[in-house]
Amino acid sequence: MIKKKEKGSKQKILDFLLINIGRVISSKEIQEASGWAAEWARRVRELRDEQGYQILSHKDRADLKPGQYIIISAKRKPAFARVISKETRAFVLERNGFTCQSCGLAAGDLDPLHKGRTVRLTIGHIIDKSKGGSDTPSNLKAICTNCNEGLQNASLPKPDTIQLLAQIRRGTIESQLAVLDWLTKKYGHLKK
Repeated sequence: MIKKKEKGSKQKILDFLLINIGRVISSKEIQEASGWAAEWARRVRELRDEQGYQILSHKDRADLKPGQYIIISAKRKPAFARVISKETRAFVLERNGFTCQSCGLAAGDLDPLHKGRTVRLTIGHIIDKSKGGSDTPSNLKAICTNCNEGLQNASLPKPDTIQLLAQIRRGTIESQLAVLDWLTKKYGHLKK
């Protein structure tokens, strides 16, 4: 007897989207269609960015709310294959201190939006590939999965060095020592 191979989560999501062309779909519906795969959002991005399916979210259309998606056609557009090497990923993550460049959370911190989980980092583009951005390290940044999916509604602007030092100086001695301890643990290996 030949055992039939089960579809992967990406194929399940694609099948679901294709029978719902033009209908606004919630992230919960996509999760369910994927078989409750943990990486369902990544599969949607792969379908859109790497395979060219026209899947829109609130980032693309003002009438969509966060967590809503719509596939507007079965016709595929030219796609942008991801060719970021493991070495480049490692370089970017280390350069960015294993910290999300949007919200400041570090890999392994408790995830404020998903109880019981820790923050996971991915690599994001500063200038999106669809707008001419490249996969070179200068156009890449570490970003947590929450910010990458737009779950963090807004991130504070990054302070410049003077603003950051001013905030640290305003803190209590205990807070300043905590910052020193954190910096030493994070960057102590760089001291010669």
